[in-house]
Amino acid sequence: MSLLYYSVMGEGRGHAARARAVVERMRGRHRVVLFTSHDALEFLAKEYADDAEVDVREIPGLKFHYTTSGIDNLKTIRLGLAFWASMRRHTNELEEAIVAERPDLVITDFEPLLPRAARRQGVPVLSLDHQHFLSTYDLSTLPRELRDWAWRMSWSIWAFGIRQERTVVSAFYKPPLRRGCEDVVQVGPLIRSAVASRQPTKGDFILSYVRRATPQRVLDLLADLPMPVKLYGLGARPAKGSLTYHPIDEQTFADDLAGCDAVIGAAGNQLTGESLYFGKPVLVLPERHHYEQRINGEFVEQMQGGERRILERVTADDMQGFLGRRELYRERLAQTRPCPDGCPRVIEVIEEMLAS
Repeated sequence: MSLLYYSVMGEGRGHAARARAVVERMRGRHRVVLFTSHDALEFLAKEYADDAEVDVREIPGLKFHYTTSGIDNLKTIRLGLAFWASMRRHTNELEEAIVAERPDLVITDFEPLLPRAARRQGVPVLSLDHQHFLSTYDLSTLPRELRDWAWRMSWSIWAFGIRQERTVVSAFYKPPLRRGCEDVVQVGPLIRSAVASRQPTKGDFILSYVRRATPQRVLDLLADLPMPVKLYGLGARPAKGSLTYHPIDEQTFADDLAGCDAVIGAAGNQLTGESLYFGKPVLVLPERHHYEQRINGEFVEQMQGGERRILERVTADDMQGFLGRRELYRERLAQTRPCPDGCPRVIEVIEEMLAS
């Protein structure tokens, strides 16, 4: 049994969901120590609070900060600079843990501290995330604005300084790799056990997952839909029209995802991948300035799995039109089954690195 150190970006729940999917497959094979912060820490610490096989430890992490109108860029940048300024101290602390416990492999989901400490101590690093699609995928089918943004952001991937021995990219889409990136392993969405253990059915409700900055206007549109909408991401609130609010619970959310008719909500890679894995038509709503989610939306349409609309501009006609076309997307997804679980291939890569 090997010791794995696994660091996870703390912003949002997508990184944490990927980590949970992998950890659940590794149980009984290896001991895992998770390092994370913010949203991911809250999620993973709760899931593994009484688990003797998985240890969850808090580390500092980057985070987006929001106002009621969207991302607070000034606060995000200010606190981000403070994080980078303190990086050496935090890396030194992680290096001490590595020296004391001697992990056999470091896995990182777009977290910059642990890989730096691992390199200093000669521990191999596996990068397992979604973000590396920016620097490794051929994105030539995207509109020029999104291609230009992806090119600029690909430099930030380099600046994160992970410097891994191997790279696995998890995405619900698989365009060709860029020249020079042929050794990158492409896998589908990493499906959590809570999701993989369920069989999809076609219910009579829409599932929605939204980010905290979602405008009230969009919630009102959901409330006016002609079928029930179960909404996650904003906690418990009084019901309004067709809309009921639900606190995050992994088991209940997985039940609702498997049992819903279709999905309307944020355009994150993990939620979109899990939805398409179940064959659910999706209407993804990326924020206007969230270019990564806009790219996800473009690929949803290229795969004919659903539609995308900008969150700040979506209309009642957009939502009603999607509902009227959703059976076409359901048929297409049933024919192509485009999102197989990427976990088996990830486990193969981990075992290959441990054996080398």
